[in-house]
Amino acid sequence: MRLKLLRHATPINNGCLAGRGDVDADCSDSRAFAQMRGMIGDAGHVICSPAQRCRQTAKALNLFPARFEPALWEQDYGNWEGKRFEDLPDLGRMEPDELAAYRPEGGESFKDMVARVLPVLDRLGDDTLIVAHAGTVRAALSLTVGPAALSFSVSPLSLTIMRRTSQGWAVEAVNLTAGDA
Repeated sequence: MRLKLLRHATPINNGCLAGRGDVDADCSDSRAFAQMRGMIGDAGHVICSPAQRCRQTAKALNLFPARFEPALWEQDYGNWEGKRFEDLPDLGRMEPDELAAYRPEGGESFKDMVARVLPVLDRLGDDTLIVAHAGTVRAALSLTVGPAALSFSVSPLSLTIMRRTSQGWAVEAVNLTAGDA
């Protein structure tokens, strides 16, 4: 079973943390969208976070009908939601396990997010494309590298590809963008 994970297009959020905020996506780069659609190829089943930015990205790539899955929402950053990135605390010195367990006030930790995303992935039986968030992609990558998945860069409108085999999950590609086509 092959799993393709597509992060939504660039959120229109004025340099603020979007998280659970239902912001729009910038879907104006038709060339990048055409290249990404070619990279996706046969999408198989399509599952989409219900977030507006994910729905808009899926629509711009002509990936409907898609099933919407609330468990694929981005991590809930609690009191950090809507704040500018430069106003957030620097957590860069934390070890991966410590960072994965860190929970912003009123929000959820990466481990919490993984606990709600992985059951969705476990139920997949056929080739599937998921249109979701950077956190969702990292949650999937945690199947192979654990909390170190937080160190992966996941650009807007990027594709990550994994394969489930009889031995578990394998990563085929991470963070492929239209410029890689």
